[in-house]
Amino acid sequence: MRLKEQNKKIVMRKNVLNVMVMMLFVLVASTTVSKAQMVIDKIDLSIFPAAEKGYKKMVIEVPHSENDKNKKIEFSVGKWMEVDGCNTFNLAGTFEKKDLQGWGYDYYVFKTNGNVASTMMACPDKAKRNLFVSAQPETVRYNGRMPIVIYIPEGYEAQFKIFTTDGDTYRAAEVREKKK
Repeated sequence: MRLKEQNKKIVMRKNVLNVMVMMLFVLVASTTVSKAQMVIDKIDLSIFPAAEKGYKKMVIEVPHSENDKNKKIEFSVGKWMEVDGCNTFNLAGTFEKKDLQGWGYDYYVFKTNGNVASTMMACPDKAKRNLFVSAQPETVRYNGRMPIVIYIPEGYEAQFKIFTTDGDTYRAAEVREKKK
């Protein structure tokens, strides 16, 4: 009799655990869907021009917050490459900021010839590594209400970082030279 009661308790615990796992799954899924929906509804991206031949349209959408003014977005374009283990690598390329005529929005076009520059240190003992080799990044004001649209060449990808400040402003010190 006692064994039967213990088995019932074990089965009951498993059922409770299964229900809790399912509830957690539903909660995570609904949160993910609501965040994704919040991001998708910002503006109609069809107002931006179609990508030119050899290019693709990329979009960076970030959530709106009350602290948008204390944030910046840095984005860069590059590609993953196998490189040596010690040198620094940079992709040649530039961003061109363009105005979306009649809408008051900007977008960016990244141009590159594909050349990669690097330091020239010898490091025969260092293992090769897989590295995202990118051009000089672009830093812009954070705006959770608007996406950032970037046109980049096929074969490349865009990555971004969000930088946050505490909002404090500091004053630089003046250097006073002694008069002779």
